[in-house]
Amino acid sequence: MSPTPPLTRRAIFAQAWPIMLGQATVPLVGIVDTAVIGRTGDAAALAGVALGGTIVSFLFWSFGFLRMGMTGLTAQASGRGDTDEVSALLARGLAIGAGMGAALTLLQVALIPAAFAIFAGGPAIDTAARAYVSARFFGAPAALAVFAINGWLLGLGRTRAALALQVWMNLVNIAACALLVWHLGLGARGVGLGTAIAEWSALLVGLAIVAPQLRGIGWARVADRAALARLFAVNADIMIRTVALLTLLAWFANAGARLGAETLAANQILMQAVALVAFVLDGFAFTAEARVGHAIGAESRAQMLRAIRLTGEFSLGAAILFAVLIAFGGATAIPVMTTNPAVQAQALALLPFVIVLPVIGMPAWLLDGIFIGATEGRSLRNAAILATALYIATDLALRGHGDTGVWIALTLSYVYRAGALGAYVPRLLRRLA
Repeated sequence: MSPTPPLTRRAIFAQAWPIMLGQATVPLVGIVDTAVIGRTGDAAALAGVALGGTIVSFLFWSFGFLRMGMTGLTAQASGRGDTDEVSALLARGLAIGAGMGAALTLLQVALIPAAFAIFAGGPAIDTAARAYVSARFFGAPAALAVFAINGWLLGLGRTRAALALQVWMNLVNIAACALLVWHLGLGARGVGLGTAIAEWSALLVGLAIVAPQLRGIGWARVADRAALARLFAVNADIMIRTVALLTLLAWFANAGARLGAETLAANQILMQAVALVAFVLDGFAFTAEARVGHAIGAESRAQMLRAIRLTGEFSLGAAILFAVLIAFGGATAIPVMTTNPAVQAQALALLPFVIVLPVIGMPAWLLDGIFIGATEGRSLRNAAILATALYIATDLALRGHGDTGVWIALTLSYVYRAGALGAYVPRLLRRLA
């Protein structure tokens, strides 16, 4: 049986800070990509990267269960002391991720036209977005396999290894995008190619990190039908949950695109700040995933309750800190991101929404981590579907209020999601009563 890790504030922070640092580099890449295009002053190109990024995120993160389901299942196997299953989960995740990514690459000839038939843009925006999306698809097999590696590392609490992998991928991404856009003049296509190159490099580094765990693995255990059935059952619900939330974000991006290139570009800039907050606070949510999963594997209700309380304390404090930082620094950061006066004005007008979002969104992000660690796929699925439906209804009701209505609906979506997941908390606690 694996030893139970300590559940102290110091231990929680020691586990969370590498995730926070690594996660912070994820939106920083988006910020750099946005700035690389934004500094050209071309609103259509910036809007194209925003729209293309939404499409790629929708398609790739539909398979985000490879990260989330892997974390919860690995943590529970570790809590039971089942080292063979820990290794088998890694092999299953890599095989499924690479296979599904290859299928995405092959199907892009049908998926890309279908995506642009749904999203509103316009000729100039669509041209840039198509160039970005087609380039990103070359990295699909690597991207999905890296999802599995990251989820497995986080499930074991190996957050420093996950940090190293994330930082490597993002540094390569930043360097490649700057080279391809500024020096080779490839525009939106260069941003997409830079990210694809970074994903393949990250897969090579990730395989080097986990290679010892794959040596001597029993492949009969990897192909165990019961384990595969559980993996797909958990992941099917998480996939539906992820698609629902991606639909929400895609609807938000499309709402901005409907209002014009300047509005879409302004929303893209503001969403970089939202993404930065969400990804950094995910440091505590991911820690909650591992700790809750370990507690369930060890059948310890006391561990689970303490894990929820400690990660909740840290999450709330960090959310308040971010709100203060955005309130004082947001107006200074926007002109750095774009030189277009119309885009700057639009982003400044909507900045108050970004200031309040850290505190409003924090409960939803933390609850996601708790339920992912518990592999409560049905709760996650149902809450996401309900929150997305309520969000779309709110957005439609506020169509007459322009981009302000778009941001009000997005803000309320986090309230809907937290409330829906909160309703399932008593049932989760009864699981270890």
